[in-house]
Amino acid sequence: MDDAQYMYAIGIDLGTSNCALAVTPLDGDGVAETVPVAQLVSARTIDSRPTLPSALYLATEQEQRSLPSPGWQCSRADMVVGEWARNHGALSPQRLVTSAKSWLCNSSIDPTAPLLPWQSELEERKVSPLQAAEEYLRHLRHALLAHWRQQGVDADLSRCKVTITVPASFDEVARIFTADAAAAAGWGDAVLLEEQQAAFYHWLQVHADDWREQVQAGDVVLVCDVGGGTADFSLIAVTERGGELQLERISVGDHILLGGDNMDLALAYTLRAQLQQQGKELDAAQMLALVHGCRVAKEALFSDPAAARYPVTVPSRGASLFAKTITTHVTRELLQQVVVDGFLPLVSIAEHPAVTQGGLQEMGLAYAQDPVLSRHLAQFLVRSCINVQSNEQLQELARQRIRERDGVSFICPSAVLFNGGIFKAQPLRQRVFDLLRQFGGEEIRQLPGSDFDLAVARGAAVYTRLKAQGKGVRIKAGTAYSYYIGIESSMPAIPGFTPPLRAVCVVPQGMEEGSECSLDEREFALVTGQPVQFRFFSSAVRAGDEVGSWVEDAAELEETSTLTVTLPRDEGQDGTMVPVRLHSHITELGTLELWMQHTESAQRWKIEFNVREQ
Repeated sequence: MDDAQYMYAIGIDLGTSNCALAVTPLDGDGVAETVPVAQLVSARTIDSRPTLPSALYLATEQEQRSLPSPGWQCSRADMVVGEWARNHGALSPQRLVTSAKSWLCNSSIDPTAPLLPWQSELEERKVSPLQAAEEYLRHLRHALLAHWRQQGVDADLSRCKVTITVPASFDEVARIFTADAAAAAGWGDAVLLEEQQAAFYHWLQVHADDWREQVQAGDVVLVCDVGGGTADFSLIAVTERGGELQLERISVGDHILLGGDNMDLALAYTLRAQLQQQGKELDAAQMLALVHGCRVAKEALFSDPAAARYPVTVPSRGASLFAKTITTHVTRELLQQVVVDGFLPLVSIAEHPAVTQGGLQEMGLAYAQDPVLSRHLAQFLVRSCINVQSNEQLQELARQRIRERDGVSFICPSAVLFNGGIFKAQPLRQRVFDLLRQFGGEEIRQLPGSDFDLAVARGAAVYTRLKAQGKGVRIKAGTAYSYYIGIESSMPAIPGFTPPLRAVCVVPQGMEEGSECSLDEREFALVTGQPVQFRFFSSAVRAGDEVGSWVEDAAELEETSTLTVTLPRDEGQDGTMVPVRLHSHITELGTLELWMQHTESAQRWKIEFNVREQ
């Protein structure tokens, strides 16, 4: 279909804690409109909210009968997503699914397996991380169609272009699963865009008339994105070519499971310890109420600098009508001590997360072991410098911002764009500034005009429109990592010695959507007709590697996935070993394909970083 036949650009923020939806006409030029999302907000009420909590609740049979519309907007009658699901499910955690997006990028589990709620006793009713993401996306689709009907808009989703955001730190496995969930939910072939880039596109649109006055060539912008459950960092360099300012994403950080929810828990555990000293013990339900109360108190105190304290009330366990509730307070001093100083202390650039590795660990999400965001940010800026210095072009882009202090080299950003709910709090934004100034010893400015909750969805819609129109400023990015495939060494056997697994680069960092590359100068032996194993690796600090670059020991890289598959034999071939050359392709949707072309025939095999039949 020709672009002129499309009607709307749609941006979807598939968040860890909340989802959002934005739309803009493809022939427009303004900021995208946020679509209100209808959802269950109580057991008997459907209402619209700006965001959709990323929570799925498995209702009991009795609850299904009493809800206004059983299975509303979900594929199963016992599933409900949204605000009521989150709030009611907190009282029955065995029935509540959360953090599905983080499970999608968990390499230790199969995201298609029914394993959520994690460790729940509802074995026969569990859902997979992939299905949970699909349900959120299906709900957003229904909400958009309902909104259009209410507004009298005659629109067809088949005539819309859709972009779904993912963390910059998502690997190819998680990206492909996200695309699968979108297709299953009825969104068609959705393009994937990094959340941090989407937030920057929103800022560019808000400041369409003056953004070139707010940033200059040589600037490096830190996109600092911390939401309810995750923290992600990206660096975007500003350069000048032909008299025009251009933007390029030069580094991304890890997907860190650490955010505002951790702050609420820290406050709640601190208050519980105080109550225990007073002889007051809390059961599980009361603890959930305490966490919720601490979240409300945190937000209230941050929004009102004049307030000295905020009350937190916990229902009593007594059966009597006269049973008293338990009341405590979050004070300004406690908020400063636990949240500001606890999660964002002023550390040196050389202080990085403390990691302790036990011999046995409980299976589950890979939560950050070190809760200090300051150390994670310091580590990101140091690793970004390593990555940039491995590539001459990137080094030139960031040369003016490379610093050395406390024995380490790092990139000191010149500006910060904040995103994520926690940065509604001015004291937390100020503490990040204080931290960065301590790192680099100079002034760092904030890029104003962000929308901490809705910027990602709106920016994704704006990006979709700009891409369709073929105009406007675009951020040069491509893949956030370099990708490699493991190659077994061909060498004589030596007693007591196992040769290290080598790896060859098949996708260099920065390879853009719609492009492809071939490793033509090297021939490999592919085993067909029997089960074989492919091991895939990645690196965020080897921007200098090109297609065909070798890493002698794959242990230096991060293993992203392992695939066991039986590839069909080439017709007419007697043996199982066939000579092939490698060919990589980044699709227009942003997913990776790796082809192996037989050098003696037209036969070729495709493997992806995940295979549906695995």
